[in-house]
Amino acid sequence: MREMAPAPGGYNEPEMHLILERACATAGLDSRGSRLLRGHTNAVVLLEKEQVVAKIARKGSRVEDVTRKVEFVRRLMATGFPTVPLHPVDQPVLVDGHAVTFWTYLPQPEQPVEAEQLAQPLRELHALPLPPLGFPEHDNVAAIRCSLSAITCLPPDAIRFMEAQTDRLAAELRDIRFPLAPGLIQGDPQHRNALHAPDGRAVLCDWDTVAYGQPEWDLVTVEVHCRRFGYGPHHYRRFADAYGWDVTSWPGYTVLASLRELRMITTNARKVHHAPTSLVEVQRRVEALRRGDQEFQWNIL
Repeated sequence: MREMAPAPGGYNEPEMHLILERACATAGLDSRGSRLLRGHTNAVVLLEKEQVVAKIARKGSRVEDVTRKVEFVRRLMATGFPTVPLHPVDQPVLVDGHAVTFWTYLPQPEQPVEAEQLAQPLRELHALPLPPLGFPEHDNVAAIRCSLSAITCLPPDAIRFMEAQTDRLAAELRDIRFPLAPGLIQGDPQHRNALHAPDGRAVLCDWDTVAYGQPEWDLVTVEVHCRRFGYGPHHYRRFADAYGWDVTSWPGYTVLASLRELRMITTNARKVHHAPTSLVEVQRRVEALRRGDQEFQWNIL
């Protein structure tokens, strides 16, 4: 049987290119010679002739969520916050209900942003006042349960195992007392959701998951990425030192880390239909989860 090709952002290739062409025409940009950069969540495309990045929101995304993100980034830019800038066009551009945004392209070296470089942008973000934009409340448990209900690529016993894990962790989460003040969080801070800026700083580049919540969720996400993707404990240690607080020293760490990993696994499992090559990796992660292997190395999807 021939393996299905990945569907960037949930779109087939002709559909994606049609949306891109129409959005670029509206924005006065040239889409010829464009190149797909990432497609596992949104379709992220480099417009080579313009040196602009177009992001087609994942199929089914709500336009109001993208509009809120654009307004939020405009506010960040106005304060000099370290974010990838929006390209100066009226946006989001809507094509048959699909939202497209445009961003300044920042060419990158081979070396990704290090965890330590995420510390200062996250500290700044966590200290910002909450803008009146109606941000959702960060809820990993609800997101995990939503994904579990939609997964079709795993056997029923694996689903039941993860459901039981979710129930147990959700019960434990209710008793946790958070030491940090709630506020704005990025929701998925990691090495690939930040870029090197020309001035040498790291800038955050993915605001799809920004929400109101506990900063501990951002910090544990960085730790999970350092541990699971082979960066090593020294990489995370430098981040914790730069941020000024080590989430792994807090009694609630284990519950948050376990829930964050469950969310990463279930989100990718839910999207296997659009990224069939990710199935093997999803299965690897589930098997290691069932073994209770906290140090098992994941492959990046």
